[in-house]
Amino acid sequence: MRPQNRKCIVIRNLTLLLFFTTLTSFTTKEEKKKEITTNNTPANYEIKERFSSTENILKLDNDFIGFKEALAFKESQGRYFVVNRLGYLGKYQFGKNTLRRFKIYNTQNFLKDPALQEKAFTALCKVNKWILRRDISRFVGKKINGIKITESGILASAHLAGPGNVKKFLRSFGQYQFKDAFGTSIQSYMKKFAGYDVSYITADKFATV
Repeated sequence: MRPQNRKCIVIRNLTLLLFFTTLTSFTTKEEKKKEITTNNTPANYEIKERFSSTENILKLDNDFIGFKEALAFKESQGRYFVVNRLGYLGKYQFGKNTLRRFKIYNTQNFLKDPALQEKAFTALCKVNKWILRRDISRFVGKKINGIKITESGILASAHLAGPGNVKKFLRSFGQYQFKDAFGTSIQSYMKKFAGYDVSYITADKFATV
């Protein structure tokens, strides 16, 4: 074989290798985009997520679904079946007393039932919104300790500390401080979960699952 022919074959092989390498890389990226879904929630509770190619991260919409999934990730990393060392249960880390409010007594069944956990969270938000309805009307839009008060921040804080402690925080204009057993404060939840649209939640004193 002539040297010139060998050179042509080598160049052709290198060109083909480069082409297939580029094609494989492109296909892999497209497949990864398609795979960006969340599989640990029931089909009826689809998470609305957007893929940001510039930041390469998942972003939740600023609606109620985004709110509850962001809060769940903070509480339990979104895991339905987890129980923490203090006995709080499930994706949203419910206490047993709160579950009794909704006539849920079998905690093992509760852990095994993602749909029930979602319903319990929505019902709790409705009850807390009713309890805090006057405070929401009075304080939303104002700033306390440099933090803009929003309805979603209030509901998240109520989930953390209970509506009674949230009332004390708001009505003392931030002088009353509360932290849970892990050192998480009302003020941090007010800031972290601000700005979500939770208008989907209606205030309901008698909300049930």
